[in-house]
Amino acid sequence: MALQVCEIFSSILGESTLAGLPAFFLRLTGCNLRCRYCDTAYAYEGGMEMTAEELLAAARSHPARRVLVTGGEPLLQAGTLPLLSSLADAGLEVLLETNGSLPIKDVDTRVRRILDLKCPGSGMESHNLWENLEHLHAGDEVKLVIRNRDDFVWAVEIIKRHFLAGRVPLLISPVFGEVPSREAAAWILESGLPLRLNLQLHKYIWGPEVRGV
Repeated sequence: MALQVCEIFSSILGESTLAGLPAFFLRLTGCNLRCRYCDTAYAYEGGMEMTAEELLAAARSHPARRVLVTGGEPLLQAGTLPLLSSLADAGLEVLLETNGSLPIKDVDTRVRRILDLKCPGSGMESHNLWENLEHLHAGDEVKLVIRNRDDFVWAVEIIKRHFLAGRVPLLISPVFGEVPSREAAAWILESGLPLRLNLQLHKYIWGPEVRGV
């Protein structure tokens, strides 16, 4: 089965609890949301068609044996679920970044699912599929991108309401250039919750405009 692919490249992981580790990136084309801070709008359309076999071969050739499937929104494409399983079958460590608006329950349980809960500052809060929280398991992670203090307060309320603390790693990701990392760190410390400051390392290393790194 063919998939529409925005780009493939090797880099280090810029986010998640595995930030800083080498990985192979498969960025798929297409997204059903339009977050106000989106930094990958170029993945909304275009790209190239590649078969799952071609993508698997590319991922297996990377020495890290670690692959991130991202977008856009990967779960929009029917071929993504079997691709994820094929990558896991090959013995690769597989991560999936998903925007939280589509069901994750059918994603292979061997895949580390990084679920993005949309805060009000994204403009996409109404698209959160809350039932996804019921399907989180060990190895998954939840990311909350914050644009301001109000977003952080909202994130804390959601974490408490759904008893997320202690279930999975909780990533607080300040929008690059909008929320100073020092402020986000202070808010985390004040909250008393086990939150992880999730800076986008790739932007600090190569700059916010560089693609494919």
